[in-house]
Amino acid sequence: MTAIRTLTTRLCLLACAAPAAAQEGAIGATAPLFGASDTSSYPAPAVSASPLPRFLADGGPVIWAIAALSVITLAIILWKTWQLARAGAWRKGRARDAVAAFERGDSAAAATILTRRGGPRCTVVRAAIDARAGKPDALAREDTLRVARNELAEAATGLRALELIATIAPLLGLLGTVLGMIAAFQALQESGARADPSQLAGGIWEALLTTAAGMAVAIPASAALTWFEAVIDRMRRDIEDAVTRIFVAPAPEAIGAARAAE
Repeated sequence: MTAIRTLTTRLCLLACAAPAAAQEGAIGATAPLFGASDTSSYPAPAVSASPLPRFLADGGPVIWAIAALSVITLAIILWKTWQLARAGAWRKGRARDAVAAFERGDSAAAATILTRRGGPRCTVVRAAIDARAGKPDALAREDTLRVARNELAEAATGLRALELIATIAPLLGLLGTVLGMIAAFQALQESGARADPSQLAGGIWEALLTTAAGMAVAIPASAALTWFEAVIDRMRRDIEDAVTRIFVAPAPEAIGAARAAE
């Protein structure tokens, strides 16, 4: 009888211990295998978008138009700087030397100086000397004025485009801001009682991107336009001074006769 009780007690202990052993030895479905670290709890790395595509996407169609204007503005500024440098807008010594030689009565030296490329100043001075030598005074002045106008108009090519960009770029930015704010308030109205103030704030700052972009294009365009106009105004003053000196100077023949008489 004692043996039967002992056997029964052992069987009960084995039956209770078996589920615990099975639970301890089993491998969970989410447990890492072979000592690998569990990466399920780590946050996934955030993929950062490039600022420029996001900026263009948030701004809408207006921001694309402003971006196109920025490219055109840069191209015009580079081209205009190259054109003025090639035309000798910052070189006035050759024209000044030619005028000084003509005032001394040495028209041959003046012609030699003007044979080389010298830009609008030299072109107008050459035209004034040639007109002074072969035409009456009134016709010579009119012909010189015509040449000067053509040269200055050629030097001012492209400035109208810069002026237009400096004017319409802020207006395009303002248009984009107004359209963006309209869309933001429409979305706020559709949300009704579930309106989120952060949604309105996000729509407003996205709309203001176009205004900032328009100003960023208009400011360099306006600065470049002012600089180019100042360069052309200085060329105009130099040309007027040189032409006036040529027409008020004594004729080379009179200077030669006076020297011969002395």
